[in-house]
Amino acid sequence: MDVIDLAAGLAPGSRVHASRRFRSTALTHTQASHDALLFDPVEGLTSADRLRVAVAVCEAAAAQSLLAHYRLLLANTAPDPAGAASAQALAAALDWARLLTLDPRRGDRAALQRLREAGLGDPAIVALAQLVAFLSYQTRVVAGLSALAQAPATAPAAAATAAPEPVRAPAPPPAPAPPARPHP
Repeated sequence: MDVIDLAAGLAPGSRVHASRRFRSTALTHTQASHDALLFDPVEGLTSADRLRVAVAVCEAAAAQSLLAHYRLLLANTAPDPAGAASAQALAAALDWARLLTLDPRRGDRAALQRLREAGLGDPAIVALAQLVAFLSYQTRVVAGLSALAQAPATAPAAAATAAPEPVRAPAPPPAPAPPARPHP
């Protein structure tokens, strides 16, 4: 079980849980991205800073199950005042993350400049952009899998394996009527 399985409420052995295992590399890489984006060292941002951003994004996206996950991780993450972003930089990062989540068109050069003016360097800005993009992906995957898990199962397997009906070409149009002849 990974974060997405838990957030989507997928029971082990369920049809949706099992279908995720058909692409095990996607599952593995998604979890590895989660871990790297939150816990690998980034100049100018601690894990706690990035978890605060994840909480803000999930709040803005109304992604309740992921919000609970990130709040729990944040509560269990030791503070690291030495590498933490300043209050001004963290506030700018949170505002930018919400902006990208709610109206990505406004994440323009001026928005990036506000991050720089708040004291964030390029490595931190790139890490934030990657994190927000990942969270956007993650919230959508969780929403889709949750919907699939709640949907009734489709047709029985026998019907799913039946041969499809052949594609038929449309009937040719009728021949044009001969021109009308005047009566003598």
